[in-house]
Formats: sequence, structure tokens, C-alpha cells
Amino acid sequence: MKMTSLQHVNPTVRGMRDSPQTMLQNLAERIRKDISLGAQKPFKKVIDVSSGDPHRADLQHVSFLRQVLAVCVYPQLLEDKCYPLDVKIRAQKLLEACDGASVGSYTASSGLRHVRQSIAEFIQRRDGVPSYAQNIFISAGSQRAIMIAVKLLASGEGNTRTGVLIPAPCPHMLYNVLEEAGVVLVPYQLTEEKGWAVDLDKLHQALKAAQGNCEPRAIYISNPGNPTGHVQDRKSIEEVIQFAAAERLLLLADEVYQDSVYGKDREFISYKKVLFEMDRELAETVQLISFHSISSTCIGECGLRAGYMEVVNMDPEVIYYFDNTLCGDISTPVTGQLALDLMVNPPQPGDPSYDTYIQETFFTLATLSHNAQLVQELINKLPGVKCQPTLGGIYVFPRLHLPCGIKEQAKLLGLKADVLYCQKLLEEEGVLAGAGEHGEMTDSFHLRLCILVPHDTLVEVLARLASFHCRLMDGTVTPTEV
Repeated sequence: MKMTSLQHVNPTVRGMRDSPQTMLQNLAERIRKDISLGAQKPFKKVIDVSSGDPHRADLQHVSFLRQVLAVCVYPQLLEDKCYPLDVKIRAQKLLEACDGASVGSYTASSGLRHVRQSIAEFIQRRDGVPSYAQNIFISAGSQRAIMIAVKLLASGEGNTRTGVLIPAPCPHMLYNVLEEAGVVLVPYQLTEEKGWAVDLDKLHQALKAAQGNCEPRAIYISNPGNPTGHVQDRKSIEEVIQFAAAERLLLLADEVYQDSVYGKDREFISYKKVLFEMDRELAETVQLISFHSISSTCIGECGLRAGYMEVVNMDPEVIYYFDNTLCGDISTPVTGQLALDLMVNPPQPGDPSYDTYIQETFFTLATLSHNAQLVQELINKLPGVKCQPTLGGIYVFPRLHLPCGIKEQAKLLGLKADVLYCQKLLEEEGVLAGAGEHGEMTDSFHLRLCILVPHDTLVEVLARLASFHCRLMDGTVTPTEV
């Protein structure tokens, strides 16, 4: 039967919630087109700070990674004298790992064995505990990995459907990823006044609220927090692990921004490291899947689409189905897989590319840290805005205390007030920001701003935002037609 009308579309897909981000991105594209056709706007271009894409924002890529990939894509460059020796050696080694010595070949569905081994060695160096290549699965980004893991969990009908605990707020695409996987979302509220910390009481409240609606089987957490910027300490991670163990939940740890912790006296500690340093019974029984990707802060190769998951304490018969499910993708883009290898095994001291690599990654982290401080200083000076300190990650997530007028107008338009705020900000100042994802807190409004952008870009964004916000609070922002 042809899809001649909406009724022929898969009801699961049709029932997925509309994404405010998609609406805002479409509006931004229309504005860009209008500007290109000569339309007069109070701004010359749209600046997108709604999501993390550092290369689109004109941040420098990592030279070593791009050089190695260039040689892998066009091996004749091995004869080019302008490339450092370590670049050529690495490219040659990666090409030998590919069938036919070509990035144009398919790989095993779970990824190149060589890359999976590199990832396992990286995890073992990071955590000081064993990691095995057979427990590593490469996919087209960490979101795809999360989708596969959750699909394997999804079962039941009605009030027996699988539930997954998710933080509120959470990554803005997580809702659609999990809904497409066919599970029930069970939000647990993060504690904003404590810097968006995970609260054990809120986890228990979420489980209680899910009774009679679904059967919770997993808990998802991002650390560093996306979009909150919170970084968990060891005690907090231990509490979540103990909670997962007591409630027999699979633990899904999204650790993509592990390379961007800049808060005072705070460091990244992986869930796996903490788990293996706890009670032996917990270390041997708690089921954990952790996620990482080349969309990480320092690499930022979002468009190459590659990530991985490590599966811990899982039955081998279940692990088989991870590989089996990945067969549907045939293989993750090979250039992305090679980029993963370069991320987890970068140049070492003494290598020709080492100094440049350190300079480039340090500059990215310094820019991020400085931007976080700048936003904290300036945005909290705006009337009706409160931003918790960020300790890591690439976003700030300020709270907006909005006038009644915009809230009433948003209600008439069928929008959340922070979505309408973002729409007006885009129309009047050319800044594309993300509206907050705040679960059940319908009276709570937030703004998601990516701070992994050049410093000058952020300064301009904050100037435009301040101008718009002050006009809004003064009641001089142009009303949106109903």
C-alpha cells in the first residue's frame, strides 16, 4: 500500500513529539535564504549556538586527524613530503587494517577490529581496569549506539512496556531517539539550585510515578551533563550505581564530553572506573553500557558520524544481539571509525605532530573554559535570568523568568514560552538558540546555548541576546501574530 495519506505512516513515527529545534532550524534557514536574496534585516547573518558543532562555528580542526584521514582517503599522499612522518606511519597502519587497504571497503558490522582494540586500550589506560575489544561496538554516532541498546531492551505492551529513566533536562534529541526505540520515557528531575545535580530522592520519585504505567528497565545519565554542564563527583556516581543495582536497572552512561571538564576541583571519572572500585559484588553484577564519540569537545568531528559503546557485565548471549542488530547498518562510515582510532590514540611526546596537537586541543579547551566564565559573568546580569555555574561540557542552560505577556502569547500560539522566546530572538537578532528541555516542569523556562564557539562569536551572541532580552522585559519586543 502506498503512503498516500497520513494514516498510512507508521503510528509509532507519527506519534513522536514535534521537535521545537526542527521548527527553529527551519525558520533560521528561511531567514538565511531571505538575506541571500537581499532582504533587509537588523543583522547580517544568523549565528547558530543551539547545538554543538564546533567546525560549523569556525573552530579549528585537529590537524593530525585531518592529515591522517586525507592520506587514508588518497594514499598517493604517502609520497608527499609535506606530511609529517608520524602521519604517514599512522595512515599506513590504518589502511592495513582496512580490507583492500581502502577506506571504501565495508567493515565488520561492529567495527574494524583494529579500532575496537585501540578503544579498549584507551579505556584500560583511562580507568586502570581491563577492557576487551569484543565488548566494544562501533556505530554511526553515540545516539545510534543508544538507540541500539534501548531497542534490545524494548518489550511489552500497555503498562508492561519497557521504561527508561531519563534526566530532565536532557539532550534535546534524546526524546525522539528513545520514542523511536519504542520505550516509555520516565523523567527524573535534576536539582537546578544545586547546579543540576542528580538527586537520589528524585530517582525514587520517578520510579514511583512510573508504577502502573510501564516497567522501568534502564536509567540514562549524561556526565558531564548535556545540556546542564554538571559534572558528577565520585559520591554521586556511586549513589547512581547503587540505585541501579537495587532496582535492577541497566545503566546507560553517556560520557561524550569527558574531555571537557574545567570546573574548579572537579575531574571526569568514568562510571566504569567507579563501578570497578566499589564492592566486588556490584563490580561483577551491575550492567553498564558507556558511550563516547568523535563529537567530543576537542575532536568535534560531528559530521563523520562515529561513536562507540562498551558493554560491561552482559551475558554473552545478549552481546551477540548487539552485533546482530548492527548488521542492519552494514557498517559505520570507515573514515569515522578511523577518526575514533585517532581520538583514543593521539600523537605522543616525541612524535612530530605532538606539539601541534597539544597546542590545538589546549586552545579549544581554553576557549571553552574562558567562554563559560564570560557567560556566567554577563548573562546573570540580565534581568530575570539565572545561570548555574558550568563545570564541564559545551553548553550553558540559564533559566528565564519571563513576563506574563510572552507566556500568555505562547499559550495562544500553542508553544512553550521558551520556544517563543527563541523564535523571537532568531527573528529580531539572528541568534539561533535552543529552547530548554525540562520534562514535567511546564512552568520552568530555559535557554540552551552552545559555548564551544570562537570567543568573538560568543561576544556578539551575548550582545544580541542582551539587546533582545532587555527589550522583551521592557515590553518593546514586536508581538508575534496569532
